[in-house]
Amino acid sequence: MSTQNQGSRVNSTHHPTPEHFQFLLVENFSHLAFSCAVEPLRISNLVSKQELYRWSFASENGEFARASNGTETRVAHTFADACDADTIFVLSGLGVQSAATSSLIASIRRGRAHGARIGALCSGAYILAEAGMLDGQKAAIHWHYHDSFMEEFPQVGLSRSVFVAEAPIITASGGTATADLMLFLIGQTHGQELATEVADQMVYNAVRNADASQRVSLQSRHGIRNEHLARAIQWMTDNIDDPSPPSAIAHEIGVSGRQLERLFGRYLSCSPKKFYLDLRLQKAQRLLVQTDMSVTEIAFATGFNSPTHFTKTYRAHFGVSPKDQKHKIE
Repeated sequence: MSTQNQGSRVNSTHHPTPEHFQFLLVENFSHLAFSCAVEPLRISNLVSKQELYRWSFASENGEFARASNGTETRVAHTFADACDADTIFVLSGLGVQSAATSSLIASIRRGRAHGARIGALCSGAYILAEAGMLDGQKAAIHWHYHDSFMEEFPQVGLSRSVFVAEAPIITASGGTATADLMLFLIGQTHGQELATEVADQMVYNAVRNADASQRVSLQSRHGIRNEHLARAIQWMTDNIDDPSPPSAIAHEIGVSGRQLERLFGRYLSCSPKKFYLDLRLQKAQRLLVQTDMSVTEIAFATGFNSPTHFTKTYRAHFGVSPKDQKHKIE
């Protein structure tokens, strides 16, 4: 159902037909994203004194779905018998790489064939991408999955924004980004005044638009307040697959090599070379855990000239070989 049709439906009568949101809850889904998706709908009904929205839940077994925090949510449908809805959201979390069951994909395709707007929350874009539904369009996914997502789905335009609402399939990166998306959709359909009132009821004063970056800032992650150091780390992060020596990085950000060494020693108690290597190995570990890429492919994707050197360095850092790391996950 198009946004334009929704708008005319709402404006044509004082009591609009409720828009039905259906949430396909995948085992180990994010409870934070779940709350941030449903509560704005509930509050919209409360403050407007109308039933603008209704919602339903479905899961694989049709009885309940378990969130990653252990909370169990009762559902009314299985994926196979999920009812018609105006908007269908896939909501997942941990373990998304093995979540794309045939019944889940069939439910999404059936809903789309009946005209439902399709969306994905948190890691849900991974499921839709695996089913080929995101090819050729932009999509948002939780930043933890960015590395593996780019490697596995190069045909999808990964967005680092908090959500993507203008593409055929709408996506949000999870957590409070889900609330940002829901408030955007509420404002789009029922006006910004209602969306603002809902945000006020949520005591949510930092509502972000779709252009906002989701990635946690370098300052937050590393406690960094030095501009040169932050730029150096950002440069390293952006060039994992083709690392350069610290002297080249220092030149790139406009400081001397000795000054760069001092900055890393003062703020992070390590050398630039060690920090860069740690970044590369952390990405390698994520790719081993989250993808089916071979050890050789991961070695080259993280800037190692040979799988042998990569294996030796990885084992020294993590105490396990890349091959054994994969077997532990499997």
